[in-house]
Amino acid sequence: MLRPTFRQSHISRRVAAVAVSLVLAGGAAACGPKDATDKAGSGSGSGDASGAAGGAPQKGGTLTVLNSEPQSDFDPARLYTSGGGNVPSLVFRTLTTRNREAGKPGAQVVPDLATDTGKPNADATEWTYTLKDGLTYEDGSPITTADIKYGIERSFAAELSGGAPYLRDWLVGGETYEGPYKDGGNGLDSIVVPDAKTIVFKLRKPEGEFPFVATQTQFAPVPKAKDTGAKYEEHPVSSGPYKVVKNDNDGEHLTLERNEHWDEKTDPERKAYPDRIDVRSGLDSAVINQRLSTSSGPDAAAVTTDTNLGPAELAQIGDNKELAGRVGTGHFGYVNYLAFNPKVAPFDNPKVRQAVSHAINRTSVINAAGGSALAEPATTFLPEHEAFGFTPYDHFPAGKTGDPAKARELLKEAGFPDGLTVTLTHSTAQNRQTSPEVATAVQQALAAAGVTVKLEGLENNAFNEKRWDAANTPGLFLSRWGADWPSGGPFLAPIFDGRQIVAKGSNYNHAQLNDPAVNTEIDEIAKLTDLKEAGKRWGALDKKIGEQALTVPLFHPVYKRLVGKDIKNVVISDWTGVLDISQVSVK
Repeated sequence: MLRPTFRQSHISRRVAAVAVSLVLAGGAAACGPKDATDKAGSGSGSGDASGAAGGAPQKGGTLTVLNSEPQSDFDPARLYTSGGGNVPSLVFRTLTTRNREAGKPGAQVVPDLATDTGKPNADATEWTYTLKDGLTYEDGSPITTADIKYGIERSFAAELSGGAPYLRDWLVGGETYEGPYKDGGNGLDSIVVPDAKTIVFKLRKPEGEFPFVATQTQFAPVPKAKDTGAKYEEHPVSSGPYKVVKNDNDGEHLTLERNEHWDEKTDPERKAYPDRIDVRSGLDSAVINQRLSTSSGPDAAAVTTDTNLGPAELAQIGDNKELAGRVGTGHFGYVNYLAFNPKVAPFDNPKVRQAVSHAINRTSVINAAGGSALAEPATTFLPEHEAFGFTPYDHFPAGKTGDPAKARELLKEAGFPDGLTVTLTHSTAQNRQTSPEVATAVQQALAAAGVTVKLEGLENNAFNEKRWDAANTPGLFLSRWGADWPSGGPFLAPIFDGRQIVAKGSNYNHAQLNDPAVNTEIDEIAKLTDLKEAGKRWGALDKKIGEQALTVPLFHPVYKRLVGKDIKNVVISDWTGVLDISQVSVK
């Protein structure tokens, strides 16, 4: 998400969305968004499943996790997580982590293995961490800063690729480092370990948000003597409250049991109530939601970390208070938008882009996205949450249903008094984000303004390749973006920093904006270690960039997830927007 590394990161970090069908009452098909937060970025949200089993949470029992996507690559080097991830965070502790509280407080970064969130030098180019006392692995051996250094270094190895790539760009020498299997034992000089409890990171440039990056699983300790390379994921050495006792079919069936050497006094964030966690993946989304709804046998103590309810499913729940009480609501830090390529006519004319902005009927777009329960209208690129630096603006007011008269006026000023014909590129995937339903809603809104829209639907892989190809980016297309942590930086920089433009490869700066003033402001904000002040600056930058009409923000998704009837202590934070598995109790 920022700098060159983010170009690579967002392919694996993209929040997925799939069609979901479910029989809750009488049976109906439904579509809804789905996110893989163990691969995806930060978000924001709040809510709870207030109707879940009452009573104080207690230790004991087995928690079942029903997922569609396997927890593959269960190696801290290869995982792409935010805040430490969801299931991975039960096994891997990191220098810092997300605050495990509901709502707004959950958007904060807090210490985990470290005593604090890090001490920067004067210009935030050097960060120092000190480990807590009493930290041990599952075998009782002590965790040292040398293990953290080694864990980070192995994430640079080509055979262990897939994790967050920030450090390759941020650490001095990181861009050429090839990992410990090829470094002859020299290690990465920019990670300094003066003693067993101190670790220092030397950066190429100021990074005031380094504590957020230190939540990634690459910062989990790995004892060098226990490293088995690509096979490490089969039994990674636990530093968290649970250890892996079974990993079948590359994460399809994952069994976790208590790590007897985990000391809760060193870990106030993870509650770790269940004795055992049984993760079963590769399931059909309809089956997952049906099992959670019925809550028979072990499914009564089950949750999902990757499957949402869709509009028809929610309609079936309807007035069923018991089921409705088991639905958790969260808001992921994410935006769905119309993207312009100003290098393609007629979108090289700002007035044409403004006309499109005024014409959009957000009510019809929201309906196409699944309705107001699953999507909220957006006029800003940043999500409407303080952690991101949200600053309200609406430079091209369209109201709820669009302003075709204003759009026609602008088209006339642009030299198109009789309207024009354009092509809108979208995915054929039934995801209600970049899909035909949303594209059709845009098409109909623009038709009212005198713009004839031809729809170009592409298979999802072909669609992504085209929109990320700087040389062949369409003039108008549907797109989406989510951040790796709750801040404006990983939201704005990859999309609008001119130095992020990739001529050959995955380019996310669709507009290919290269404004020196924007680039400079991104650098200046990155220096700030006062995150509240940084947030204000990100919000102001979002508002300033928005004046150029390079995108048309459409909506922010809302996530609805069902839990089993015996689940207690549902916590949904403003970081992930989904249930935090580390807080769940089944008794």
